[in-house]
Amino acid sequence: MARPASPSPTASLLPETAVMLGVIIPSLGESLCSEHLDELAFLAKTAGATVQKRFVQRLPAPDSRTYLGSGKIKEVEEYVRMEHIDLVLVDDELSPAQLRNLERLFNPDLLEARVKILDRSTLILDIFASRARSAQSRTQVELAQHEYLLPRLTRMWTHLSKQKGGIGMKGPGEKEIETDRRNIRYRISLLKEKLVDIERQHITQRKNRGKVIRVALVGYTNVGKSSLMNELSKSEVLAENLLFATLDATVRKVVIDFTPFLLSDTVGFIRKLPHHLIESFKSTLDEVRESDILVHVVDASHPGHLAQMNVVQQTLYDLGVRDKPMLTVMNKIDLIPSDVASDAAWPEGRDIGHGQPNSDHGPVVSVSVRMRTGMELLRTELVRMVKEAWMIRYPHQHDFY
Repeated sequence: MARPASPSPTASLLPETAVMLGVIIPSLGESLCSEHLDELAFLAKTAGATVQKRFVQRLPAPDSRTYLGSGKIKEVEEYVRMEHIDLVLVDDELSPAQLRNLERLFNPDLLEARVKILDRSTLILDIFASRARSAQSRTQVELAQHEYLLPRLTRMWTHLSKQKGGIGMKGPGEKEIETDRRNIRYRISLLKEKLVDIERQHITQRKNRGKVIRVALVGYTNVGKSSLMNELSKSEVLAENLLFATLDATVRKVVIDFTPFLLSDTVGFIRKLPHHLIESFKSTLDEVRESDILVHVVDASHPGHLAQMNVVQQTLYDLGVRDKPMLTVMNKIDLIPSDVASDAAWPEGRDIGHGQPNSDHGPVVSVSVRMRTGMELLRTELVRMVKEAWMIRYPHQHDFY
């Protein structure tokens, strides 16, 4: 008897195929919904999936049972079955009931589930898990995953409903669920204790930095923070054209015109970032909270950069650091289409490029890190702000600079 052929190594490396689901609600609009799905497609690409089709429906609100309406979700189910799709990506966070219903729809035989249902939160967590390197970030990702999984455990045991009634056949599902819940709660408790220990070590490390002005790079994901970090510090921080290329905070000492300061690169922000993920990463974001100056990096070439700026500002507000001195860096100006009006490209329509103050964004400087355009002006403005921060902190030692 001939041995069955083993699967081709190439076949196992093929990217998973996906479809995306989105809802146009009255407060969102079609163009903004499309922009959100573009971002979800980029997240899918970052995770290694290929999006084949989008399914969008205009509704007053997402359907409480299956996210899309019954007719539309049936259309999706037929396409997924005919095209052998691996992933169904939903642009919003699914409730446990929605997730359970979609699992049943796309995988009638739950013992052999083939189609994975992922909402935006799960996809982001998956990317974070693949990019976590330090003990702190790995612990934070695992904590976020467990906190997200806890209320959604019931879908994992729905196959037990197929059991027949009778003596000795009742209750094992509930017992298994309760066992898992208890184990997950215990694991969450251990992870939180571990994060406290890690944070205690980091506090000790940060004490040694207390006499140096600290500058933190913040901004939307994939706007060029790591590239700017490399340019200013002459280091080699990972910089890729993918979302969340940087997950762990990186700190480098920088000296410009004999002015030393510490520069940190932090995780990028994104729309619809799960609240529990922000909570889990607050210790990493301490680099932002404990900094003296924030450098808000913006992708000026992105058509939705103003909305991205608002997301960053809101996240900084949630972290309680919005009042810190801020330098806004409008990056990638070399990619701005020539037909875009200059007033529409910058915050509040102000002219930039000369360090002019802006009430909401502080001084604003336009650069292209890739082309090294505007970098001298950026360095000059950054040195000025570092010296001001030093004089405020040590008013009797300003001659240090």
